[in-house]
Amino acid sequence: MRKNVWTIAVGIILTLVLLAGCGEKTQEDIIEDLEGKLSEMTGYKANATMTLQTGKEPQQYEVEIWHNAENFYRVALHNESKDQHQIILRNDDGVFVLTPALNKSFRFQSDWPKNNSQVYLYESLVSDILMDPDRTFSASEDHYVFQTKTNYQNKNLNSQEITLHKKDLSPASIKIMNADFEVLVEVMFTSFEMNASFGEGDFDMDRNMTAADLAEIPVLAEGEEVIAQPMTVLYPMYTPQGSDLAGSQTVNTDEGEKVVLSYTGDQNFTIIQQQSRVVPASTPMNISNGEPVDLGFTVGVMTDESIMWSYEGVDFILASQDLNSEEMMAIARSVYGTLEK
Repeated sequence: MRKNVWTIAVGIILTLVLLAGCGEKTQEDIIEDLEGKLSEMTGYKANATMTLQTGKEPQQYEVEIWHNAENFYRVALHNESKDQHQIILRNDDGVFVLTPALNKSFRFQSDWPKNNSQVYLYESLVSDILMDPDRTFSASEDHYVFQTKTNYQNKNLNSQEITLHKKDLSPASIKIMNADFEVLVEVMFTSFEMNASFGEGDFDMDRNMTAADLAEIPVLAEGEEVIAQPMTVLYPMYTPQGSDLAGSQTVNTDEGEKVVLSYTGDQNFTIIQQQSRVVPASTPMNISNGEPVDLGFTVGVMTDESIMWSYEGVDFILASQDLNSEEMMAIARSVYGTLEK
């Protein structure tokens, strides 16, 4: 009898030891696993829904993300309610911002996406986790959750909550918050395929600009205006202190009517607006130094002294020799008012 009790006791102890060995992974274990994922990963395909609370009203985008090898990226963003479709593309020829419906493309040399955090890129999110020594960590039944600092173009995005699936460390959701911990950007991943395969031409600029490959996008005839009704002039709802609207001028050019808003004061800048037209061919507009910039409602192109973007049938240019990049983006994000501030 005593022997049986001893045998049972030993069995219980061994079972407890085995269970302890199969217990929850520590944060250090997960960090090591993530480092392994980054070193072994050849690419991926993912789909997500991104909701932005950074402008006048919430904007929702369906996002398709492709990444192959080290330098090939394709991020397609579609806002169905605004009929807005854009692609950020990186290949051996450079970085592109494409607007297929207008046959419009910008090409520039850039370190994108390595120069800032990117909310929809898995390797960027993992790097944010690995590089933040002050990160916090928690676990639920199905997920690991990390809180980290950020390095986004929009400096109002202070911190982020990155949720990963326990089973394979794939992304589940991302929440990006301001200093008051209000969620300004939320990304919910609906699918994620690690080490996906790609076809020839998947990252080619011409192929991605072809309407046949983007059948859901209505492409207008060459030279046709996107909208026929008179253009509503929009004003920035934010201007730097000491800068005020000095005047508005309508200019007739060979490309159509342009409205020029001039702001003067401590920091001078100009905003030019014009109805969008489909360009004659998909030859990219080359910019020596540029960056894709997230304006919340659209993807713009930033140079040292300007930001260019298209939205709801209107092309915009914000130009200044006085503003820094953060101020330019803050102004551009606020261009939605129909009356000056």
